[in-house]
Amino acid sequence: MKKQDFSGWQCSVARTADLIGDWWTPLVLRDASRGVQTFDGFCDSLGISRNTLTQRLNRLVAEGLMQREAYNDRPKRYRYLLTEKGMDFVPVLLSMAAWGDKWLFDNAPPFRLRHKSCGAELRSVVTCACCGEEVVAADLEPVGTQECLPTYPEPKG
Repeated sequence: MKKQDFSGWQCSVARTADLIGDWWTPLVLRDASRGVQTFDGFCDSLGISRNTLTQRLNRLVAEGLMQREAYNDRPKRYRYLLTEKGMDFVPVLLSMAAWGDKWLFDNAPPFRLRHKSCGAELRSVVTCACCGEEVVAADLEPVGTQECLPTYPEPKG
């Protein structure tokens, strides 16, 4: 089955899914956010094939989420670091983890994250930029011109 191309859709969710929409890419970004930097480090932590990892890292570098930096000349070796764009994706990973913690585990989730400064566990929430209230789906309302609201192609068939 051919992968659907969402890159031209006027919808941020569809375009993000187009960029990270396979199961390996978010895991590579997750591990990078936890300090994994080398090709072998990603292979070891994920159990991913070298060919698949090469494709994912090349795409993440090309899209500006990671940068490749040489750390050894012979043999040539690179470390892969999150860019600002990549670091901005970390809250998305935290939201995915929070959803998984709530809906995919009967018992306690496999690990928790703690805020280094105060030691409290993290909780991923969306808040209003103005009043600071926590926002849920029922509180949302699309705003903008028709051109910037999500539009979707007509279904085929």
